[in-house]
Amino acid sequence: MKQQTYTPTWQLNQTISAQNQKNHPKKSRIFHYLLMFCLLSTGIFTASCGSLPKESAKAQPQQRTSREGNQAIPVDVAIARRERLQAQTEYTGTTTPYRTVSLRSQVEGRLLSLNSDVGDSVTKGQSIGQLDDTILSTDFQQAEAELAALKSEVARASTQISNANAEVERLRLELVQAEDDAKRQQQLFKEGAISEQLAQQANTRAKTAAQALRAAQERVRTEQQAKAAAKGRVLAQEAVLEQTKERRSYSRLISPITGVVTEKVTEPGNLLQAGGEALKIADFSRIKVVVQVSELELNRIQIGQSVEVRLDAFPQEKLIGRVTRISPTADATARLIPVEVVIPNSNNNISSGLLARVSFASPAAQRVVISQTALQKSNRDTAAENNGTIYVLANNATDKTKVISRAVTLGEKADGKVEILSGLQPGDRYVVRSGRPLKDGQPVSLSILSETTESNPAENSKRPIKN
Repeated sequence: MKQQTYTPTWQLNQTISAQNQKNHPKKSRIFHYLLMFCLLSTGIFTASCGSLPKESAKAQPQQRTSREGNQAIPVDVAIARRERLQAQTEYTGTTTPYRTVSLRSQVEGRLLSLNSDVGDSVTKGQSIGQLDDTILSTDFQQAEAELAALKSEVARASTQISNANAEVERLRLELVQAEDDAKRQQQLFKEGAISEQLAQQANTRAKTAAQALRAAQERVRTEQQAKAAAKGRVLAQEAVLEQTKERRSYSRLISPITGVVTEKVTEPGNLLQAGGEALKIADFSRIKVVVQVSELELNRIQIGQSVEVRLDAFPQEKLIGRVTRISPTADATARLIPVEVVIPNSNNNISSGLLARVSFASPAAQRVVISQTALQKSNRDTAAENNGTIYVLANNATDKTKVISRAVTLGEKADGKVEILSGLQPGDRYVVRSGRPLKDGQPVSLSILSETTESNPAENSKRPIKN
């Protein structure tokens, strides 16, 4: 069997090509030229295609930059305001009434009625309750009877004094008559008209009348002393009667202050001992708050100083109170000193037990304060630089506007904020942050976080709290 040999295709093509050239030399040259022309055309086309992406890549950033320059950049805008750079330290306390009074019974007795309950308003001098006053009324009547008896004694003593004075006057007249008779009898005796015995008898009658007059005068003095003693007893009994009357008035429970009943301790029908508590009344015309202040900050607190008080129950209201008392003693462990602050409560809308936050006013003046993120990066972190640059809105539009750069003078920095000493006025709107770098005249659009001239949101910074 004859073995077959394999001939490669390229050798076969060369063999056929050689035979064709040998048989048709002119056609072979034409085919060769066409083949070279195709190869050159393919190379030129490939080179042109390779250079096209490079030119396109160069043109694309230029077009994007052109579009971005005309497109508004979203920014966060804030309104410049005056405030303190560092937030005031707040101290927490609890609201209490300015004073609380316990209404207690001053005498023993059964409680008959109570006219007020918890939450009722009472005025000073108002009758709130009534005790059983039977015993007190009996004592009062007895004291009145004794006073009447003593007054009758005084009247009787006055009558006796009058009688004694009349007796004295009668005896005085008798004495005058006896002395005149004695003088006449003595003259007649000297003339020898009567005997010596008659003259002596006349003298004796005169002396007797004088003694009787002295005795009557002494009785007058005695009666006057008795009357004075009776008057003293009357005065004493009048005091007893007044005391009994006062004790009888204790059977009525009278409010000593104007305020609100905060607690009802007993009920009608119960027996109250002397000093037993019936109600508690609080004065809410002013509210008292006691806060514990560190000894390190006590030097900036004075009695009479104005303070700012905020209540969580009324977050939109800022109350102004005054320091009324600074405790002379501090807690030996925590080194905290109680400071009492009183705030007005004319509307009586502040109750007891509310959380109060007290800020002691600082003497430092308020300046325009902005966020440090509004400064350009070249000035943001350099604390030694006093000058900086920020972007402000060029007009008052609220949808789209342009920004312009403005040079400002910087003050102190703290807590991510910086004071602006000059270059920015309260009410100016400035850019806090932007998505891309800004330049003068750059169109911007306000984000939803931006503040507008119509809005005035509350500050979001939280103050440090000390308990």
